[in-house]
Amino acid sequence: MNIGEASLASGVSAKMIRYYEEIGLVRPATRTASNYRIYGEDEVNRLRFVRRSRDLGFSLEETEKLLALWADKERASGEVKKLALDHIAELEEKIASMKAMVATLSELAESCHGDHRPSCPILADLAGSGKRTRAHRN
Repeated sequence: MNIGEASLASGVSAKMIRYYEEIGLVRPATRTASNYRIYGEDEVNRLRFVRRSRDLGFSLEETEKLLALWADKERASGEVKKLALDHIAELEEKIASMKAMVATLSELAESCHGDHRPSCPILADLAGSGKRTRAHRN
């Protein structure tokens, strides 16, 4: 199948397929005599794996490690689990950080009158001249 068909079958855009080939995340496709890329089921399955890994928020580096583990039929599943648990911890940190941002912005929005006056605690906080909110101290 050509790159467009591989894109449809894998859910990875043609642009991203080319990029993944360029950085070595996936092997470059074989080429026809007229230099068109040709993909088989193995390549499409690998692209699906990459797409799902990226959908779950794994970095390119982590995805590369997961691909290597997937290809290694002798690997221990504990290695895969460790990568997943490490990623969960990173996601939980990001969630906590985003919750703190929501709390800060909620507090600032609540203190803003939202009327015709130019005084705005949101802008004052962004400029560093506002009072520090509870979420900033955490």
